[in-house]
Amino acid sequence: MSTTPLSPARDHLDLPFFEDHHRTLAAELQDWAAAQQVDESDDRAACREWVRRLGEAGWLRYCVPAAHGGALARLDSRALVILRETLAFHSPLADFAFAMQGLGSGAITLAGTPAQQAAYLGAVARGHKIAAFALSEPEAGSDVAAMGTRATARAGAWQLDGAKTWISNGGMADFYVTFARTRADGGARGISAFIVDADRPGLDASEHIHVMAPHPLATLRFDGCQLPGDALLGEVDGGFKLAMQTLDIFRPSVAAAALGMARRAMAEAVAHAKTRRMFGQTLADFQLTQVKLGEMSALLDAATLLTCRAAWQRDCSATRGAGTPAYTAAAASAKLTATENAQQVIDMALQMFGGRGVEVGNPVEHLYRDIRSLRIYEGASEVQLLILGKAALR
Repeated sequence: MSTTPLSPARDHLDLPFFEDHHRTLAAELQDWAAAQQVDESDDRAACREWVRRLGEAGWLRYCVPAAHGGALARLDSRALVILRETLAFHSPLADFAFAMQGLGSGAITLAGTPAQQAAYLGAVARGHKIAAFALSEPEAGSDVAAMGTRATARAGAWQLDGAKTWISNGGMADFYVTFARTRADGGARGISAFIVDADRPGLDASEHIHVMAPHPLATLRFDGCQLPGDALLGEVDGGFKLAMQTLDIFRPSVAAAALGMARRAMAEAVAHAKTRRMFGQTLADFQLTQVKLGEMSALLDAATLLTCRAAWQRDCSATRGAGTPAYTAAAASAKLTATENAQQVIDMALQMFGGRGVEVGNPVEHLYRDIRSLRIYEGASEVQLLILGKAALR
């Protein structure tokens, strides 16, 4: 997406959900992000460049705890929200590059041995290793318990067989946190997690997937992929819980990415409305335009409050253990509302541009394609509704 002098609104940072160091982070990141220009015509090359820049500037340090080179003592959801919202405003691909460093290494932060944490987390924080999170399969997306990839114990080692798909950073990651079945009859309780280095024999990540908003995706195929015994991440059969804990931490940040894209669309729409002349006045002079901008503003405000609440609630509950029922519902509400509302805001912004809105190269056309996947990945909107429905019945 092209660079722009526009900047996101920051009124919500004055809310009591945030602390002074969060506000300082937001201001410093905004100045840095606004100054970056990356050629994104090749999504894989651009993602590598974003990881390099984010690492050199120190922003990836927010993806890991301070004990391993991170910026803060523990993963901080409010900081992640600020980072993703700001990056997504300027470049959804930069947001993607940042987010995958956190999501791809999050399980190592939560359950890794000291040796695993030392081997991977510092390199992630510096941008020296690219991370990936391999959970979804061709027949197991929202239904994680249906996964068929198998991990077989063999003389103190492991062998992986099966396939993963829709894997972000697939084909360019240095390692994949991979989930596989270790017990045939265990359902969700028979899944374990493994760290799979990209150069392991038996792993093929060459099958790239092309999508409407280009970013690195691939199908991973494991054919007798041999892993050492210490590749196991966390407890045997504890992978499902670990995957859900990891997703819970980052779910409010998905909402924040949607907010960043929606704020950019609204900023573009406001700037366009003030300068576009028709019938002897500007587009902004029409009451219908003002009504639409008012609706966009209300949708953004509602999503912002839910997102900030969820991030704050997660940080407050971190000492009691992430994934408490109240937080899980709050995160689901934030992810659902922010992504659905952002889709509406961006659609209204595109409509305001008329024919120019669908012209390739226009920021709102780019955003229109970028936002759509956020309603699907890391828990589709329908899954978030199920979480909320079950919470209401408890």
